Amino acid sequence: MSATTPALSTVTDAKFHSRFKPSSRFPPFLHFRTLHSKQFSSVRCQSINTDKKKSSRNVLDNASNLLTEFLSGGSIGSMPVAEGAVTDLFDRPLFFSLYDWFLEHGGVYKLAFGPKAFVVVSDPIVARHILRENAFSYDKGVLADILEPIMGKGLIPADLDTWKQRRRVIAPAFHNSYLEAMVKIFTACSERTILKVNKLLEGDGYGGPKSAELDLEAEFSSLALDIIGLGVFNYDFGSVTKESPVIKAVYGTLFEAEHRSTFYIPYWKIPLARWIVPRQRKFHDDLKIINTCLDELIKNAKESRQETDVEKLQQRDYLNLKDASLLRFLVDMRGADVDDRQLRDDLMTMLVAGHETTAAVLTWAVFLLAQNPSKMKKAQAEVDLVLGTERPTYESLKKLQYIRLIIVEALRLYPQPPLLIRRTLKSDVLPGGYKGDEDGYAIPAGTDLFISVYNLHRSPYFWDRPHEFEPERFLVQNKNEEIEGWSGFDPSRSPGALYPNEIISDFAFLPFGGGPRKCVGDQFALMESTVALTMLLQNFDVELKGTPESVELVTGATIHTKNGLWCKLKKRSNLH
Repeated sequence: MSATTPALSTVTDAKFHSRFKPSSRFPPFLHFRTLHSKQFSSVRCQSINTDKKKSSRNVLDNASNLLTEFLSGGSIGSMPVAEGAVTDLFDRPLFFSLYDWFLEHGGVYKLAFGPKAFVVVSDPIVARHILRENAFSYDKGVLADILEPIMGKGLIPADLDTWKQRRRVIAPAFHNSYLEAMVKIFTACSERTILKVNKLLEGDGYGGPKSAELDLEAEFSSLALDIIGLGVFNYDFGSVTKESPVIKAVYGTLFEAEHRSTFYIPYWKIPLARWIVPRQRKFHDDLKIINTCLDELIKNAKESRQETDVEKLQQRDYLNLKDASLLRFLVDMRGADVDDRQLRDDLMTMLVAGHETTAAVLTWAVFLLAQNPSKMKKAQAEVDLVLGTERPTYESLKKLQYIRLIIVEALRLYPQPPLLIRRTLKSDVLPGGYKGDEDGYAIPAGTDLFISVYNLHRSPYFWDRPHEFEPERFLVQNKNEEIEGWSGFDPSRSPGALYPNEIISDFAFLPFGGGPRKCVGDQFALMESTVALTMLLQNFDVELKGTPESVELVTGATIHTKNGLWCKLKKRSNLH
């Protein structure tokens, strides 16, 4: 970063940065997927180094792989084996290593680490089989084990029977009238962030070109939390502008969910750990604060319950309802009586999952745009043409095509999450996929699988220029008749869809999973991200404070930065 000149006034907002970043609080060994090596110290949007020299093996690595072969090596047949160095778990995000092995071993391979083996899937044909064609032969496996103490029997970790029951209740709540009302909330909350930046820019002592330096990742995190609070359970966290015990508890719980998704040994299951380990004591204290808040919200909603059928619930005038939240819908639905514990699990799941995805996709969308000024100007020109100085609406989102494509392209390059985790409930035969075994691969019950969304989204076999930031790519049909079993990319397969999805891409693009257990709130998250990015670009010019190489990755449940996305924001000079 160049030295600041007298004409460039800067403001930093460290409070929200320190509140959001887990690395400032947790010991280094808890973040073993942080980038350290020089070669992978950053990931620019234009390229990924796929010619990385194989990791050298030490005594620990060799012992680990021998143990794998002895204990589980023969249980998954003759599929290709990637014998990973244990150090690969610590030197860089796991999905980088999975990508290297994908290029070496193909779309289905066995990953040998220590006493357990995993099957890694990087092929859309195989992913489609697992997620849609044979979906109920799999559950969430390791992921459910990790998240159950936090989310209980919410949609993500729930067993199949609970999931089927809750999905039938929750899915109808995300209807068009609800989404239209949510766009009003998205814009109102985004305005808080815009006002905050404007106040920084209009502070005392500023002259000449004005600039504010902000960690936009932290700002997006606060924004997403406010939106989830209002849209899901009619509670205003107000986290863009203030702190509270509930907000601190929410962030503490989010950090713990992240920690558990990346830590190799589930030490929190050890008897007495919740009382002996300080971070586990804090986690349970945080859960108690959040649960008390949620219990009170559920109690209030039930006291004002107006029970009716689903169809009549969907016909309410959501734009003028005082409480248009998801919680209100679930409480008022006739025939959906459920205990408070299940409702609380549902709300906690949406809080964690909805918050993480939106903050991450906005972070990487800005990171990518800042490196491509021509694309940022194109996006701003679209916003000016469609909105001028008006606020986004549900109808205007349909005209903001380029902004929507930027969001999905950011999700392609930085998928949230980068891995989907499954476990077989019974034996199955996976398709061989592209260039795989024609007879497929037999796997026994209890096999753990990683569906590498990162590999799928950057596969050189299914995407042209896979590492390039090209939002326009989603407008182009790609029949690709060379790959048997894959139908190519065809926008006409999902008529009326505002955003590209797994149907259009035949499972080569999985931003929210696919099949029956696809994320139920995908449209909510996509529209929320679109509104927030639109309003940011409508009001400000944005550039990175440092170089792209200075932005390091940390990954767990989602891909985020190690030290924040610090940017310079200037008020646009051509605002009407």
